Amino acid sequence: MLFYTENVLKFAFSMETTDIDVEFPISDNKLRFAILGVPFDGTASYKPGARFGPRSVREASYNFERYNLILDKNISAEVYDFGDLEVVHGNFKKTCSKLKTTISEILAMQMVPLTIGGDHSISYCVLKAMDESHGFEINDISIIHFDAHMDMRDLYIGEKYSHATVMHRISDLNPKEIIQIGIRSASMDEARIARKQNIKTFKSCDVDENLEEIIELIEKIPGPIYLSFDIDVLDPAYAPSVGTPSSCGITPKQVEKLIYSFKGKEIVGFDMVEVSSTQIGDITSLNAAKIIYDILSLQ
Repeated sequence: MLFYTENVLKFAFSMETTDIDVEFPISDNKLRFAILGVPFDGTASYKPGARFGPRSVREASYNFERYNLILDKNISAEVYDFGDLEVVHGNFKKTCSKLKTTISEILAMQMVPLTIGGDHSISYCVLKAMDESHGFEINDISIIHFDAHMDMRDLYIGEKYSHATVMHRISDLNPKEIIQIGIRSASMDEARIARKQNIKTFKSCDVDENLEEIIELIEKIPGPIYLSFDIDVLDPAYAPSVGTPSSCGITPKQVEKLIYSFKGKEIVGFDMVEVSSTQIGDITSLNAAKIIYDILSLQ
């Protein structure tokens, strides 16, 4: 190994996977995150490129200090980056099968999966793996979904599994609740389905007008939480490199406040999806990396 070099294919602040020296099952109750890139954009319907998201977000992560000035603390969580899943481009079912197997292995190691996509369809595979794993009850987990879109279609262009149907498929797993934040685009059928299923939906205008009320709601959520974060929840001024941009979104500062409201919560999984950037220094990747950085800083 060369001294004074960093592997930019790993997320900043992550430890080498060879440093995992604990015995399983773990008895020290220490929180450990497992980062997994999923470079799959096989269900993209407008702008492809989310397969490059894991690499772009990792590269952007090196712009941050370990010390979080706002929270006045260093990142202390153990973070291991296991690299990228070997996806089957163009084949969701095979990719999903591989992803479920890998997530199940991460859960067996008693680590929290932190997945970087990839298009939003991968979120279903992560939660499906959690649903099928021992030690997890999906109906005890609250899903917090940050997105410009509801993603509640039952079928999209004849496809059951898609970035546009992912939250419908997740709702089929019967989680405790689904809370959507930043929504500003949906079909009439999606809005009807969300109301029928009692999904709490906060539009981007609600974030503008009632941010403190949303934060108060988050702070009162009991039990385990899974965060699914589509970066297009941000306005295209802050996240232009996404699969399906939508104007009039929320701001990075609003997202920061919302993320900080999860302090002290039991986060059992997190995904960051739909970053479609191939450029170094891209603002979309930077904001995506900042959200992951903030999540890690909370621990």
